[in-house]
Amino acid sequence: MQAKLRITAAAALLLLLAPYSASAAEPTTASPAPHLQAAPAAAALNSVDLLNVDAEAADEAGETDLWARIRSGYAINDIDNDLVSKHVNWYATRPDYLARTSARASRYLYHVVTELEKRGMPTELALLPIIESAFNPQANSSAAAVGIWQFMPATGKDYNLKQNAFKDDRRSVLASTDAALSYLQRLYNMFGDWQLALAAYNWGEGNVQKTIRKAQAAGKPTDYESLAHMMPAETRNYVPKLQAVKNIVGHPEQYNVSLPTIENAAYFTAIDKTSDIDVAVAAQLAEMSVADFKALNPQFKRPVIIGGQNTKILLPQENAEKFHSNLASFGKALSSWTTHKIASARTSLASLASKFKTTPEVLREANNIPARTRLKAGSTILVPKLASSNAGDIAENIVENAVMALEPERAAKRKAARGKSKFRAKASVSRKSGKRSRSATNNRKKR
Repeated sequence: MQAKLRITAAAALLLLLAPYSASAAEPTTASPAPHLQAAPAAAALNSVDLLNVDAEAADEAGETDLWARIRSGYAINDIDNDLVSKHVNWYATRPDYLARTSARASRYLYHVVTELEKRGMPTELALLPIIESAFNPQANSSAAAVGIWQFMPATGKDYNLKQNAFKDDRRSVLASTDAALSYLQRLYNMFGDWQLALAAYNWGEGNVQKTIRKAQAAGKPTDYESLAHMMPAETRNYVPKLQAVKNIVGHPEQYNVSLPTIENAAYFTAIDKTSDIDVAVAAQLAEMSVADFKALNPQFKRPVIIGGQNTKILLPQENAEKFHSNLASFGKALSSWTTHKIASARTSLASLASKFKTTPEVLREANNIPARTRLKAGSTILVPKLASSNAGDIAENIVENAVMALEPERAAKRKAARGKSKFRAKASVSRKSGKRSRSATNNRKKR
């Protein structure tokens, strides 16, 4: 956690790399978004914008296998201790676990290696998401870190990773990789040592700095291995885990591991979008399952992808042409969603569903509203577009400022009951006051 691409049939290894933390849970299978009424008017997306990942540097070196490309860029000093041996044994004896990690990593690894080479950084850092998340973009930690690089909310904001009701760039393959490498570079410049930089990535630079000062005050060495015993268990195991994976990738035969061939070529390409488009529609046009589409575009939290020309959709190379060909003949609305702001806490999902000709279940799924909860006033949610509304794309200011506040239904009922009780009490006081006033008047008349 933060202080925390093409694989052949032999999908058994990048495998060997998966971390075994609770945050590295396997992604769940996504189900297609519900079919909703589409508004007229379709928009267009720009032509395919191939990422600058044509393996130019690798081609010059004559590498055709991504593993060999990674090995050739190793540059971090090795460590050799009991923890490294422990983790090597753990990975090497779990081929099924490694196979699942390999299948996920095959989508992203080429891009990560390419970005590292552009910056002149050690290529074994491409293996770090194996430790962080098992290359699972949907991974969540107990400390609220997410994505393949496990960014915490605050650190994500420090590196311009947008987090709003519609998307979380901490999960974005492109944005989070760029941010993680920038962060790692900053840590290396701070400590002058990659092992300390990695410890700081896991534990926080402030904690590593305090540990260094403590060792200096005691006249002791300040290298990573001398400081490791002063670090928490997770951080103490962090660098050895990366070293273990590095060892296996470097010499798989030594550990009776057979690395699958991963082609040294870009797995995906990026498409610039200029109009809202439903996730289900984008997947349909690309001839992909929604689950596979989300694996490359995990940052989008709602069933519609919004944003201007800076918003990119990632697609496998072979699906990009299908996307554009199908888009040209689609002839329907690309987006079937718009937004609605809740004006009153008394507004129920049932009434909203009736108004927008859908069901409460559809609204709950589209907005990730848990069961037995209700929306608070001021919340902005997605609702289906109505043919009569002529609603266009969702405005950027809505995207940036939208909030969704929830409360348990029981709490809402209690509030409503208290409100009625207060109203009845006020009414009772008012009636009693009126009776007293009339009685006083009558008494004065008698006198």
